[in-house]
Formats: sequence, structure tokens, C-alpha cells
Amino acid sequence: MTIKLRQGIYWSDGVPFTADDVVYTIDIHVKTPGLLYHGPMAEFVDKVYKTDDYTVVVELKKPNSRFHAHFLDRWGCLRIMPKHIFEKVEDPVTFEFNPPVGCGPYKLLDYDPAGFWTLWERREDWQRTPTGMLYGEPKPKYVLFQAFETEEAKILAMLRHELDMAQFAPEGLRVVLERSETTRAWRKEWPWVVNIDPCITGIIFNNMVEPYNIRDVRWALALAIDIVDYMATAFDLMAPVSPIHLPPVPAYIEAFFNPMEEWLKNFELDLGNGEKFKPFDPEVPQRIAIAAKERGYPVPEDPKVLRELFGIGWWKYAPDVAEKLLKKHGFTKGADGKWYLPNGQPWKISIVTDPNPAHHHYRNAMAAAEQWRRFGIDATVNATEAFNSLHLMGEFEVGTMWPAAEPWGAGVDLSRTLDPWRSSLVVPIGQAVTLGPGGAARWSNPRLDEVIAKLEATDPFADIETTRLLGIEALKIVVEEMPTIPTYGYCGAVAWDEYYWENYPGAENSYTQPYQHWPNFKYMLPFLKPKK
Repeated sequence: MTIKLRQGIYWSDGVPFTADDVVYTIDIHVKTPGLLYHGPMAEFVDKVYKTDDYTVVVELKKPNSRFHAHFLDRWGCLRIMPKHIFEKVEDPVTFEFNPPVGCGPYKLLDYDPAGFWTLWERREDWQRTPTGMLYGEPKPKYVLFQAFETEEAKILAMLRHELDMAQFAPEGLRVVLERSETTRAWRKEWPWVVNIDPCITGIIFNNMVEPYNIRDVRWALALAIDIVDYMATAFDLMAPVSPIHLPPVPAYIEAFFNPMEEWLKNFELDLGNGEKFKPFDPEVPQRIAIAAKERGYPVPEDPKVLRELFGIGWWKYAPDVAEKLLKKHGFTKGADGKWYLPNGQPWKISIVTDPNPAHHHYRNAMAAAEQWRRFGIDATVNATEAFNSLHLMGEFEVGTMWPAAEPWGAGVDLSRTLDPWRSSLVVPIGQAVTLGPGGAARWSNPRLDEVIAKLEATDPFADIETTRLLGIEALKIVVEEMPTIPTYGYCGAVAWDEYYWENYPGAENSYTQPYQHWPNFKYMLPFLKPKK
């Protein structure tokens, strides 16, 4: 793989960015267990070197047509490290890297040691950054990220014009839109939210911990969920559900959901004693629409629009079937209606989640706990700031990190979604996984390994249909095994106060992604316009 670097880029401390930084980053990941991308770098990289200051060559041990994907600027990618800083560090794994040095158009100016705010200042040499070269000068001189302890505090800050961009819980978004004349959402009409996001939300199991290493147990927990009630709790009935491990966005509905619909309808679970059960429920969108109408929302009547808003269906609410699956494996239900593990101990589930009440992780955790308590399991929610590290290290049983890694968001290549489940990347509890979304489940499957190997030998740009069909084959395996439970596509309850700034990327003018918490946020800032 040959990497060509843009010339004239400088790190924020004034040092030139060159091929030396890229070579150093790849090489130290190959040599250093504990760094996030040590696994794939050690597995695939034979040697890495530069041919000049702006060209890097990586020679691989074996073919991998997606190797470049590890470096793309999305969640968890292998970000290039400044060699001039890290080569002086004794242990790069524990080095705090504070203040950070980067190639973006802003540099750290100040921060709250307690973690409530971080202030960034536009670099004087912003034109020596990729953002500046591509899109021009970012308009705000300062960018302040602020954390709020409560949703109410965030709402009040926006109503007072002290907050330009925020992501709310759906209830908070509704309040802001009702009470502010200068605030808008991504969509100007209901359901307001960003509903074309490439993430799938849901529940993740640690497949190395009993009883979640048993497929029937994972399926039983899915069938113990009434998804309409779940969605009412999780996201005010404003998000599309998904029975497969992909977000139900238009491109994927056409490429994967529609072609898989007949298979989903015919898919069967083995309940034992020759009894089969078809778990898919295509009537879920209609039932969600009815519930949304009962809440007073202007729900359209067109069945095609309902599929776009609420998905193609989900799994049946079948607690009786869930009971049969559990009893196959020695679980018992007491006279008190509570479930007991095969060893006779009460079944308790602690769901580890993000402490932010507006985050989908938190919303999924609260909804799942409510459903499982109704089923007879002692389910509680553990919202903690250590959420991310606990998932990465495998120090949890059930959590709500993304149930699958988001795909590219364009094209039909699902390698990014499937990669975290390759058996070569599964690590023991106590060792960090390469990619938390999906990978934190610590699950793999020999059949899936075979599909991933075929994908690696396929050119996703030249052989699109083969790539798509392999993706469908892989998705069927993941559905059958249910290592994690996908629930609904990520929806962003984003609000922008246009009191000071305008030209945000709304649905009618989506020139870039709409979030302040994505790394691509820097590409929005050159296009914002001061309000006259």
C-alpha cells in the first residue's frame, strides 16, 4: 500500500508533518502490545518505509484489500502520531499526551481539570492544515465544548443563546423547539432528528462470560423485549428499528434490508423437541406508527414512508418462547416470577452504560432494563464514566456500546462492520479490543471468518455485487448467532441556535455531517456564517 501525503502540513506545535510520522506510527504499533491497533498492524505489516518525505510504502504479509481502512478518519481509526513527541516517551501506552498536538485547524487553549469544558483556539497558521487547504478559514476564532450535568441546564443555556450547538434527548429537543424562535433541528418537520446516521444502537453481550456465551440465552433476551414499548422509552418513537446489525438508512435498505426481508420472515429458531419458531415481525412499523399517533405526532399514512421512518420490522415479543429457550439450558423460573440461573442463583443483569441521559447508550440501557425486569430478571443500570474502558477491557457482562461497528456509510462494503469479529482479533478479558463497537462482544465464528477472508480478496469498487452478496451472507450468520442485539438506528436530536451563527448543514442543505462530536466537525466550521 502506497500512501501519498499532502505537502505543507504542520503539526500544531510548528513541526512539519512528514512521512517519518506515518512510518513511526505504524512501526511502533507493530512492536507495542497495548496500543489500540497493535493487533492488525502486527498481523498484516511486513515492513514500512518511506521513499521520500511525502510517500510511505507498507508491504503486507498477506493480501488485504481493506488495509487502508484502518487509517480513515472515523471512530477508532489509527491516528498518526507526532514522531518528534512520542520518540522521546518511555511508554507510549501510558503517556497522557497533554497538551495534544494535531494537524487540525485549532489548538488547545485551556481546559477545566474537572472535565466540564475544553476551549480551542483557531491556529494562526490554519492555512497549513488540511482543513484550511481544502475549505478555507474556519469562521469561529474559538470553539468551546461544554458538558452539562443535566438536560435542563443544557436547555436553559440554549434558550439564553449561550449554546450554539447541542444534542438533546428527544424530550429536550421538543422543549427547545417549542420555546425558542431562533432554534432549529436537522429536519424542519417531525420527527426533526437526523435519521440517516451510519450507526446502529443496541445491546452488547460479553460472549466470554456465562451465560451470555450461549446463543439461546442471547435470543431469549431479544424475544423478552416488546420493541414498541422499548422505543417509547428509548427514543420517543422517533427512530427506525433494525433487526440486522446495520443502520436502516436508505442505501442499506436497498442493498441489504429489502433483499433479506424474505429470509428474515422464514428464519427459524430451534426450541428443542422438534419445535421451531419464526421470530421476525414485519408488523412492528405499523404498531410504532399507531403508538406515535396516540402521542399526538403527525404520522404519515403512506406505508412506504412508514418503512422509512420506522424500519422494515423487528423481533416478536414472545416471552413464552424466551422461556422455552432458557429452560433448555437449565434456567428456572420461581413461584415469585423471578428467573434463576442453572446454578440456582438469582439471575441479575447489570447493564453498563454511558452516564449521559441523552446518549443512545443510556436510552437503550434504561429501556432494556425495564423490559427484562418485566420478564422476571433483576436488571439494573450502571451508568459510569468508565463505560468505554470497561467495554474495551471486557470488564462487563451486558452493556450498550454499539452492537456493531458502523459501516462506511456509502457503498456496500461491510468489512468495517465485520472486521472486529474476526477470530484473530478476539482477545481475552483484561486486554483491550481493537475496536469497541462490535468487538467488545469478544465473539467470533468460523463461518464468518471464511466470509471475511473472501471479502479481503474482493475489490469492493470493481466487484460491487460480490461484495454485497458476501455482506448478506455475513449478516445472516450474525443474526443467527445474535452475539449482540441491534435495536434501532442512531438518530441525532440535534439543535442549532441561529442567534449568532447560521448555515448549519440541515437536511435541506446537508453539505457535511451535522454533529459537533464527530471528528469531521472541523469541516463544518469554514462554512458557518456570522448572523448579521
